[in-house]
Amino acid sequence: MPHLPLTSRLDRYIFRLTIVPLLGVFVLAASLLVLDQMLRLFRFVTTEGGPVGVVFQMLGTLLPDYASLAIPLGLLLGTLFAFRQLALSSELDVMRAVGLSYTRLLRVPYAITLALIAINAALVFYVQPVSKYYYEELQFDLRSGALGASIKVGEFTTLGDRMALRIQSSEDSGRQLKGIFARIMTKDGEVLSISAREGRFLSTSDNPDTIILRLSDGTIVQDPKGQTPRVLSFTLHDLPIDLPAIQSFRQRGEGEAEYILPELLRIGWSDKSSETQRDASQASLNYRMVELAMMLFMPLLAVALAIPPKRSTSALGVFVAVVLVVAYHKVNQYMQDFAALGRVDPLLGLWGPFAIFAALIVWWFWQIAYVPGGQPIGALENAFAKFVKGLARIVRPKRRSHAFQTQQGTGPTTS
Repeated sequence: MPHLPLTSRLDRYIFRLTIVPLLGVFVLAASLLVLDQMLRLFRFVTTEGGPVGVVFQMLGTLLPDYASLAIPLGLLLGTLFAFRQLALSSELDVMRAVGLSYTRLLRVPYAITLALIAINAALVFYVQPVSKYYYEELQFDLRSGALGASIKVGEFTTLGDRMALRIQSSEDSGRQLKGIFARIMTKDGEVLSISAREGRFLSTSDNPDTIILRLSDGTIVQDPKGQTPRVLSFTLHDLPIDLPAIQSFRQRGEGEAEYILPELLRIGWSDKSSETQRDASQASLNYRMVELAMMLFMPLLAVALAIPPKRSTSALGVFVAVVLVVAYHKVNQYMQDFAALGRVDPLLGLWGPFAIFAALIVWWFWQIAYVPGGQPIGALENAFAKFVKGLARIVRPKRRSHAFQTQQGTGPTTS
């Protein structure tokens, strides 16, 4: 290959063409996943009566999981769009004519790939397992009330086993309550009905398991068994409320998804672990490794599918690339589940599809890079073009027949 004085400029040019769509696809994919989960989490938090702010904490714990999916997809489409633009603008033909090989042109995409593999490895082996645990802990805290159950306006809220509370309105972020009604069952079976104009929750320094509801301007109706009800008016009344006991959350490591890399290695090959634990740990480790290893082949797949046939601007390669990567990811997930159950060896179930897919990618890249006139998706392009033409032949006669019938029905008639 001849020496080019503008090699560094070429690298910067390819880097700019690759990084912009890469970041765009990453942000778009992560945003779509986050928005889908955000609606579900808002419904969940509202149902459980927790603070709205916990939704964003839960989304933060899900970001590493989404990033590990969006990074390979962004790498694939970023490289694909870069080489597709080079091909459509004929710049790729010029670069090839001056002696630049595809191996040389892939230098920058592979530098980006190695950096993204390092980031993704840190995510899947260390950050993601811990974030999954924190996500489960936030869900547990919501259900148990550790995050503070909110008092729903206009509805009866049960506090403990002996109190039902309803408020008409809430102000100052829930600190000031208006239009309060409470019904309490005492230990001796007496029923108290309390209404007040307003109230406020106060904490107690001597007993953290009890809070005080300070009521203002209200009445208390006592209804003793077998006696006449009594009505008492008050200006201020402190109503103690016992908080329910909150269980502590479990330790991290209930499932293999929460194991970091050293724990996977220790549990997966330890004689002290049960067979189920070993199968699950080995399946999880191999699943994470094949997902990372496949990133090494993403630039090759992108180049093979980015360059359309001559005199064609079809974007079929983009569609095929996304379908292949998503399908391969789903196959890995299914194989991980089978391997975790002990139904298939993880080496065969996970590295077998990897070897087949990698061989297909290498063959496609060899066709585009080293075979004169080679075009991996040329057959798909031709098949798609024939399908479109066949569909047009089916639809066009129907339209002509309909137009002919319309002209006959609206034309002049002779007697």
